[in-house]
Parts: sequence; structure tokens; C-alpha cells
Amino acid sequence: MTHTNERDTIFQKMQETFHFWQGLIHNPETSASVLSMFPRLLDTKGLVLQDFSLLFGAETAARLLEKWPSYKPKLIKEAAALVQTPLLQRLLQSARGEQVESSAAYHPGWDSDMSTLLLLLHILSPQPAGRKRGHKISARDVIDHLVVFHKSCQSLDEHLDSDERQQPYLLASGTTKRAISAFYIAMDKKLIPCQGNTSLAAFDELFKVHFVFSLNYDESLRSMYTFIQTTIYNIDVGSTKESPKLKELRAKLLHDV
Repeated sequence: MTHTNERDTIFQKMQETFHFWQGLIHNPETSASVLSMFPRLLDTKGLVLQDFSLLFGAETAARLLEKWPSYKPKLIKEAAALVQTPLLQRLLQSARGEQVESSAAYHPGWDSDMSTLLLLLHILSPQPAGRKRGHKISARDVIDHLVVFHKSCQSLDEHLDSDERQQPYLLASGTTKRAISAFYIAMDKKLIPCQGNTSLAAFDELFKVHFVFSLNYDESLRSMYTFIQTTIYNIDVGSTKESPKLKELRAKLLHDV
């Protein structure tokens, strides 16, 4: 694989070695070196998607993109019932596809799908950071744990060098948040290019990275990721710990006519 640029060959060889490198991932002595041992993950789009499908099957792998159109308006409706803040109001406008004043303070600027995903963070309320009693991370702060905008004219390497995040997140590179030219999954100070060119498709890959590389969720995003995992993908339903708020939200969405 190291000496070929033929996409079909790379995909075939990664599939053939799937169980081998999954073994490396689950071995504490080798898990940190997987991206170095399999560098094609860093320059070949779609390998994460293939590996997730090998883990769970094509039907499960397709669920977010298939189900999102039915969940999206319900999530917008739920967010509209929350106590309104300037940030929440602008996210709601963006999620609905309404015009937002570009000069507005804290204008998030993301497209409709990403704005709706950020609304989900508000609905489920980010969890306290670490074990510091009484300290709660705000929805505005936790957004950077999920997605970071990067001006396409700036250096990606400089961003990675200065980045201290421990868990994977989306790096969206473009001229504005509504004009993204490429999405990457930033992990271990390396970039995995996303095959998807929309915010929803990129988030789909970000979610799947956690299972492909056997990673824990960022604590501040745990409720959001767990909702996506159990409610939309139907993965490990019943055996995954869920907050009462998450269970209530799922019940409302599934019974909302």
C-alpha cells in the first residue's frame, strides 16, 4: 500500500488487512502508531467509511444520511422551545435557512445542517468539564470541540502544531463557514481527509472515526454522540448509558407526528 497510488488497490488491501489493523488499534502498545503504520488513511478519502461498513454493515452505515431529513425539522422545533440566547437565535435562523446578519455578534455562520447539529448540543446541554464541581462548559465553548473553521489561506500545519485537543474533531477549511472547500478529521495532530463535501457527510465520518479507531467520545460531546449512536444508528441500544434528558428527547422525536 505504501508504494501505490491506485485507489482501488488501496481499498482492497485495507479491506484485506482490516482484522490485522483493528487488532493493532485494540492493543494499547500499538494503538498510538496506527496512523504511522497505515499512512494511506491520511491521503485516501473514504477508508474510514469502508471500515465502519465492515464493522456494522452497509445498512447501518447509511442511517444518518438517510434519516437526517426526518429528524432535522424536529430538532429545530425542540431548539425553538428553549430559552433563547443570541447564539441560539442565530443558529435557529441558519438551521431554517433564513437570512442572518453577517455583522451580528457571535454569528456562527454555519450552513443549515451544521447549525442543526449545533442546536442538538444546546438541546442536550453540554456536560460539566472534567470533575470540577460546579464548572459547566457552555454550548458556545463546546462548539470548538466539534468543529473548527480554518481559513483556507492559512497554514494547516501551524494549526495542528498549536492544537491541544485530545479527541477528534472536524476541521473545516474554506473562505467562510458557508463556503467550505474541504473537511478534515483532526486527530493526534494529523488530518484524515473527509470524502464527504457537505457538513453532514463530514460529521458522519467524524462519528464513525470513533468506532473505527475505538476512541472515547469527547466528554463535552458525549450526550450528542450517544444520541446519534443509539437513536439514529441504533448501535448498542440498551447497553449504552444514556441520560434521562437523552431518553426523553428520543421519545419525543419518535412519537412526534
